[in-house]
Amino acid sequence: MGKPNPDHPHEPDRGAAARPPGTGAGESRSRDFIREIIDEDNRTGRFGGRVHTRFPPEPNGYLHIGHAKSICLNYGLAQEYGGQFNLRMDDTNPTKEEQEYVDAIIQDVRWLGAKWEGMRDDDPRAGVLWASDYFDQMYEWAVEAIKKGKAYVCDLSPEEVSRTRGTLTTPGIESPYRNRSIEENLELFERMRRGEFPDGSKTLRAKIDMAHPNLNLRDPVMYRILHATHHNTGDKWCIYPMYDWAHGFEDSIEGITHSICTLEFENHRPLYDWFIDMINEGRTDDGSGPWGKKIHHPRQIEFARLNLTYTVMSKRRLLELVKTGVVRGWDDPRMPTISGMRRRGYTPEAIREFCRRIGVSKTESTVDVALLEHCVREHLNKVAPRVMGVLRPLKLIIDNYPADQVEELEAINNPEDPGAGTRKVPFSRVLYIEQDDFRETPPPKYWRLYPGNEVRLRYAYFVRCTGCVKDQAGNVVEVHCTYDPATRGGDAPDGRKVKSTLHWVSAAHALPVEVRLYDYLFTKPDPDDVTPVKSTAGPASGPPRAAPAVTSAAVSSPPPGSDGLDAFSASEIMESAEGGGAADWKSNLNPHSLEVITGYLEPSVATAPIGARFQFERHGYFCVDPDSDPPVPGPPPATRRLVFNRTVTLKDTWAKIEKRL
Repeated sequence: MGKPNPDHPHEPDRGAAARPPGTGAGESRSRDFIREIIDEDNRTGRFGGRVHTRFPPEPNGYLHIGHAKSICLNYGLAQEYGGQFNLRMDDTNPTKEEQEYVDAIIQDVRWLGAKWEGMRDDDPRAGVLWASDYFDQMYEWAVEAIKKGKAYVCDLSPEEVSRTRGTLTTPGIESPYRNRSIEENLELFERMRRGEFPDGSKTLRAKIDMAHPNLNLRDPVMYRILHATHHNTGDKWCIYPMYDWAHGFEDSIEGITHSICTLEFENHRPLYDWFIDMINEGRTDDGSGPWGKKIHHPRQIEFARLNLTYTVMSKRRLLELVKTGVVRGWDDPRMPTISGMRRRGYTPEAIREFCRRIGVSKTESTVDVALLEHCVREHLNKVAPRVMGVLRPLKLIIDNYPADQVEELEAINNPEDPGAGTRKVPFSRVLYIEQDDFRETPPPKYWRLYPGNEVRLRYAYFVRCTGCVKDQAGNVVEVHCTYDPATRGGDAPDGRKVKSTLHWVSAAHALPVEVRLYDYLFTKPDPDDVTPVKSTAGPASGPPRAAPAVTSAAVSSPPPGSDGLDAFSASEIMESAEGGGAADWKSNLNPHSLEVITGYLEPSVATAPIGARFQFERHGYFCVDPDSDPPVPGPPPATRRLVFNRTVTLKDTWAKIEKRL
């Protein structure tokens, strides 16, 4: 790979041709606080100039756009500083982890373009690290903590532990088992490991300070009993480490230099450091101490997580949407999951650019989803081939065009990419146009088809409307016109102009396809906002498109005594920090978030592979959904089922917002 690209740290610098507009090679980027910390560490030699980052997801759900921010940040830093990047499964909770989630996580991280140490194309799991592989070492360190008088076996129930924790203004109450002898604690902990006690009957707790101002340091739980089969270790263990005990040691074992987390873990950093410092007591750099050589001590850094308008990020809530059938699955294109965005037609380049633009900070804020959509449009505009498609068809008959004639007209594939070439599009006497492109009685400033008006058919001819045919209910079912043969290609030899150009497809050659028109999953920018408002939307218009202002909030910590204390996993800490939210947040679900219609496309898309992206001219960007029949070699079958997902419309709300900033 080439040297790191200073403008896009997730990619090597391949020169101006690979660089998005406005990011010249000599253009400097402001240094965020994380890079300033790393710069200082490198200046002082804290880690010998090394930079080693990791992305440690729990395999208890699918990754979402918030995880994409973390992936891009951690992998980008490793690339930028010439360091290393690990993908580690934080699989410490056997009751919530599934192989489906493991496979999905690996696929998503690869798709985003991150490359971890040991990664191979022939084996997706190659190089992936597992926290469960460190269980033996963590257990040995737990035994060491007991021998040092820093840990004890406690018989209090989880409810009793929480009740005796204390509050921000009152100290906790010491466990009656806190002063057990080292010998008794070693015996009990070994019996816990052998499976002699039922779930929840005992825990191993750190002996720190029950009056500590940080509640996380009031004798936190290190291990709890859980008789459950683990996807990686099987039935070897019936005691499992809590997140705070495992997190720092996972980083230490792997040699991570900068352990980058979201702000929910800021109050857990002192415990991260305490556990490693405790193990290092009695250890020396050269290994001559009574406990041997010091273990590596990484540096934890916290940044604000991503919040996005019209979106929920909580895994618990996303799982609820899946289980209750609100969406079809984790990869439903309305979901903020990476797999859902991939299925919708988002590109990894667009997501990486979005993550680059929003940057990192220590202040919680909400990013307008319009910015994400803008990045998607910006990239697809450069790479997506154009096709003509009619989504709500109205028959157009050219009365003076020969009935048995078919012409092959040349159409440009992508005006943004001259190298994309051209394609042939069939043209005949009977066409489909959009229903909105005709009005029998036009409103003011309506320049499309109406009786007597002349328009241009894209790549074809000028046509003049002569009338229409209606059904018994008064609905227009046919529009009739005449064409000017001299205007082939779209220009008139006499120099006359028209004010509108319409797209079309030949009715005899058009492919019927299923089109899924997606909108926001929620009707309000903040799904937790359950304040009643008077709806001004039409029956199928979806949520209002006006983009809300970006808001900020002060950083908050998990409330004392919440489930974030002694959390089994990182997700429990994050869920706790989010709080319960609005009890009826689902009342803001958008009933019009999906509309399924039958559209008609030009035949050039007949062999489009699954995942292919196109711009339907005048409509937006669309992607071939996996529900489509796979393409087959040779002539396309007349019955191939094609399903297209609308990725994003052509309307760019963010561009308008940006002009006002």
